[in-house]
Amino acid sequence: MIKVLLAEDQGMMRGALALLLGLEEDLEVVAQVGDGAQVLEEALRTRPDVAVLDIEMPGRSGLDVAADLRRDLPACKVLIVTTFGRPGYLRRAMEAGASGFLVKDGPIEDLVAALRRVLAGEQVVDPALATAALSVGPNPLTERERDVLSAASDGATIADIAGRLHLSESTVRNYLSAAIGKTGARNRIEAVGTARHNGWL
Repeated sequence: MIKVLLAEDQGMMRGALALLLGLEEDLEVVAQVGDGAQVLEEALRTRPDVAVLDIEMPGRSGLDVAADLRRDLPACKVLIVTTFGRPGYLRRAMEAGASGFLVKDGPIEDLVAALRRVLAGEQVVDPALATAALSVGPNPLTERERDVLSAASDGATIADIAGRLHLSESTVRNYLSAAIGKTGARNRIEAVGTARHNGWL
């Protein structure tokens, strides 16, 4: 029996997935979690064979949780299932130790097959997303540039960002300028949009 942990913040989606996976003779959903911060605790308690993680969850993202599981429960395989098929997310998921990455608009049969395949030691990646990830290339932004760009995404002023990140205003300007240049954008709003679209933030 393959033990599965489901981490999905939308209750209806989580319940539907659990119901559908439970119909398979060789699958058992041993835990359902709606908050990323609860995943590791539940995984350590239930010891699933595979964790199915959404990326955008409250508490901690699926990408952060994938890294937590690799560190604290290495026997548990991770399968990322997301609405956001962004190339940068795929790359970050694989770097965090995920064994698979699927977008949610596929049929449930694809998810079931992917669960069995990752448990057998295979890597499972949505083919269109894999192609897109190769064409986009790696994330050009440093961690600090990502932090500053994320802080700028809500329209915050330079002074706001500096205060929030404990940096000087001139340092914030330098990081923003570098991020704008690396994303090929004309301004920070465009830079945020490009970085989000590519899954770099």
